[in-house]
Amino acid sequence: MERAVSEFAKLPGIGRKTALRFALHTLSRDENSVAAMAESILRLRREVKYCRVCHNISDTDVCEICANPRRDASTICVVENVRSVMSFESTGLYHGLYHVLGGVISPMDGIGPADLRLDSLFERVAQGGIKEVILALNPTMEGDTTNFYIYRKLEQTGVTVTVLARGVSVGEEVEYADEATLGRSLVGRTPFA
Repeated sequence: MERAVSEFAKLPGIGRKTALRFALHTLSRDENSVAAMAESILRLRREVKYCRVCHNISDTDVCEICANPRRDASTICVVENVRSVMSFESTGLYHGLYHVLGGVISPMDGIGPADLRLDSLFERVAQGGIKEVILALNPTMEGDTTNFYIYRKLEQTGVTVTVLARGVSVGEEVEYADEATLGRSLVGRTPFA
């Protein structure tokens, strides 16, 4: 029981009390349903990977979004994590491509530019065909620092760099914004500088 509680408590946002509830609930379920849950977690870990182009999750080397010829390949929306991609996709308003950084620059946490997937973003832009890069990071100090870093790296490339309109409140995280606010922020994006 203690091992199960310890494992559940490793999940983000799960404390020991909730982990204990999960363990007790798991114990109360029949063995087949627990085995099905365990197998689905193992399959998730084995079969889902990161897109080699944008770093979104996928069950193939290139995700559905990057492989879709109907998407606007001249626009890249830069986001912090996969949850942000899911949030933007749920609006149905964005039809370009994405680039998932895997975090933001945060010197206090020891995260610098080299710790993010920035080089592959700059390579995508250098390959040509990109007209706009939308900086869609959370409006926090770390998000703004990362936005500024990317802007400085791209300002001489001729690519238009835009940032979300501040319909998303400062301090609010993109994945928790409602669809209407997120959609307005995307449609009303403005030049970075």
